[in-house]
Amino acid sequence: MLTAKKASWSALSHMGSIPYLLTRIPGVHWLLVIVPLGYLLFLMIYSLFGLFKMSIYDENGFTFQYFHYIFSHSIYLHVMWLTIKISCFVTIISLLLAYPLAKLLVQLTDGIWKKFVFGLILVPFWISLLVRTFAWTVILQDQGVINKLLIGAGIIEKPLSLLYNTPGVVIGMAHVLIPYMVVSLYSAMEGIDQRLIQAAAGMGARPWQAFFHVFLPLSLPGILSGSLIVFILSLGYFVTPALLGGPENMMISMLIENNIVKTLNWHLAAALAVLLFIVTMLLLALSYLLVQNHSAVKEMS
Repeated sequence: MLTAKKASWSALSHMGSIPYLLTRIPGVHWLLVIVPLGYLLFLMIYSLFGLFKMSIYDENGFTFQYFHYIFSHSIYLHVMWLTIKISCFVTIISLLLAYPLAKLLVQLTDGIWKKFVFGLILVPFWISLLVRTFAWTVILQDQGVINKLLIGAGIIEKPLSLLYNTPGVVIGMAHVLIPYMVVSLYSAMEGIDQRLIQAAAGMGARPWQAFFHVFLPLSLPGILSGSLIVFILSLGYFVTPALLGGPENMMISMLIENNIVKTLNWHLAAALAVLLFIVTMLLLALSYLLVQNHSAVKEMS
């Protein structure tokens, strides 16, 4: 009896608490979405407005001189092209390496092994970006592990140049961004009905035919989403290209940082950032136009 009274008193006191009373207000649960979303939109719109304003407005008033300066000097367009090229390389390499890993995770039936492999893939998220990048400087240098193994095996006679160039930047960035690709691919592959593969095999399809005609098309949404994530992140990457790249491999993020920190030309840096934003939006629009008629993408949307 005493226990029942305590339970009823506890329930009444809980009902009288402020959090409980707040939950009884009609529509209050929408605040959990509206407040964070409004906060993020305000910060994004405010920062983008300031960025666009700084790129076309200075102490002399409205001007397009910074954009004219960018397009009149080929070095800036070269850097933009190099940024897109490196981002494409990183995306392709990440996809080629991440696809088998994601497929392996889907095929694993042992929960312990699946968690173990998934943990290994996500380990880079738990390690500082600077630590991983400096580790690659040790691995890729002339006396690093890779060159020593190749020379010791008799494959090469002199060390390969893997550091402070495009290969070093691509390797370092791909190592950082592969987990994003794996997660995107795994989320799409996990929803594929494996009975479709079995049905294709039952109808006489060989394993490689079942893969290319059934599994690969159904995993296309994961390929597209992972590729877009990796590509967009690569466009604005700074730390890894700054540490593993050289003067001839400067990406646009490094050029923006150079104008902000060294030359103190914030207006030119803002114009470069706006150019990067416009190129990113155009590439996203192009990718959407190319895949909008694909049946798998329509089902995903």
